[in-house]
Amino acid sequence: MESTNALGEFLRARRELVRPQDAGISAGGGLRRVPGLRREEVATLAGISADYYLRLEQGRDRNPSVQVLEALATVLRLDADATAYLLALAGPGSQSRRRAPNRERVPPSIRQLIDGWTSNPAYVQNKFSEVLAVNSLAAALSPNYSPGVNALRAVFLDPREKELRRDWDTLTEEGVATLRANVGPDVDDPRLVELVGELSVRSERFRQLWARHDVRPRTSRVSRLSHPQVGDLDLAADKLTINGTDGLILVVFHAEPGSRSAELLEILGSLTAPEDAARAPSDRPQ
Repeated sequence: MESTNALGEFLRARRELVRPQDAGISAGGGLRRVPGLRREEVATLAGISADYYLRLEQGRDRNPSVQVLEALATVLRLDADATAYLLALAGPGSQSRRRAPNRERVPPSIRQLIDGWTSNPAYVQNKFSEVLAVNSLAAALSPNYSPGVNALRAVFLDPREKELRRDWDTLTEEGVATLRANVGPDVDDPRLVELVGELSVRSERFRQLWARHDVRPRTSRVSRLSHPQVGDLDLAADKLTINGTDGLILVVFHAEPGSRSAELLEILGSLTAPEDAARAPSDRPQ
């Protein structure tokens, strides 16, 4: 699963998603043998030679100018986030970057902060969607909100998550696009390679979504849950970057004040309270 031509793979995937009519090209009466645009069509619309574009896709030229990349972004109908991702892929050293695996450390102040939230489920994850810290109310939402669990992996492979998520289709689509945005050009990071390899083998949906090369940073969304204890919940979920860390993200859920979801979230909190109270004495100094 290790990539040696991330730029070319991205260009090819996005080219295949652009319909000829959207690029102002008449489909004509003939049968097109490739999905989306042909290489020579992309090259013509971007104002470069077909041979040069072919070299870009094949990885034989990995240093295109910003002007060429921006022209290609326009032809491929990339939004601002996807264009930034394209520029990063072609940046200096992007193809040879190797980062040693590191263990992210959640700041103690962040742990104290989320532990003090009794009405807001919250957890901390890294850019690979690995859960690093969680408060008790988040743990009550899903057993996969637990340190050491990869939340994205669980969403695709754990049947309980599909039952929990009323918006599973949308969530999985957004999750894959967000993963690609979070890792940026670090496509050869060993942890990413391992995660993508496993999910590609075990999940047809992940394989299809990853092949699209969608890039979509996600800052907030509404999570629509069907909780086995309290029923349907609609919770806003905000993602906040934790400064001073290597891309750690704080995810916080909250319900609209006075709503049925807020009432159910309070009930869920009360169900976890006895367990927390029973555990508390063991945490006190002897």
